[in-house]
Amino acid sequence: MFIATLIAAESIAERDISEAVAQVTPRCAVADWNWIDQGRAADICFAEDPDFAAGVLHGRFDRTDVIIQPAAHRQKRLLVADMDSTMITVECIDELADYAGIKEQVAEVTERAMRGELDFAAALDARVALLEGLDERVIEQCLAERVTLMAGARALVRTMKARGGHAILVSGGFTRFAEPVAAEIGFDRAIANYLEIANGKLTGTVRKPIVGSDTKEKTLLAALDELGIGAVESMAVGDGANDLAMIRRAGLGVAYRAKPIVAGAAAARVDHNDLTALLYAQGIPRSEWVVG
Repeated sequence: MFIATLIAAESIAERDISEAVAQVTPRCAVADWNWIDQGRAADICFAEDPDFAAGVLHGRFDRTDVIIQPAAHRQKRLLVADMDSTMITVECIDELADYAGIKEQVAEVTERAMRGELDFAAALDARVALLEGLDERVIEQCLAERVTLMAGARALVRTMKARGGHAILVSGGFTRFAEPVAAEIGFDRAIANYLEIANGKLTGTVRKPIVGSDTKEKTLLAALDELGIGAVESMAVGDGANDLAMIRRAGLGVAYRAKPIVAGAAAARVDHNDLTALLYAQGIPRSEWVVG
């Protein structure tokens, strides 16, 4: 069995769902559909041809994300998440560069790296080198002034953990941001790059090895082993090319407001909603979310 979850950023009408169900039923053997939260999120349960269902449902509803997955192991026991532009709204290295007066120069490289046009490690080294001499105190200033949690981040992580899940933040960014962000959201741990500092100034270097795509994939696989669960019980979410490996390995790999290379490769994508869409994808209604 399969489930197509429709998640509206605003609202979705029962009539529109019924019309879509009627269209997919002959090919997909629809068993039923039901609300998760009336007017906001609904499940369509069917037995066959998920590709046909995707072709019918994607783009059919205004400002609505559609996530199709096997019904088995729908509730996930492991979440591995990217940080920048996923769990927070900014790219931290771009914001640090703004304090140095070079944001435009650094952000252009960040964008190309996230689109998969540049080698991630080399691009990170090059950008960090431009920050040489920046006062260490700017990190805390940037954290306080620029870093904002993505809507739904706390609810996603805390709800999954309340249900016995495990959550890991793994970032190509920096520990000085990832560790406090992970603590604030409720992650079990954070993995990120270490900015090297001497005499209160950034040295323009990052400790090796660099946390990149390979680290993210290995983190997911190691966590599966530690927890004694299969990949089908995991979820990975990110927006950039360096997230692709873990997204492909997870039971449900999600491209969140992602670059085209990621959106085109991920099994699921969220373009219109906040991170609570990933709770609806697990069939969890708003009344059961852990918020605050």
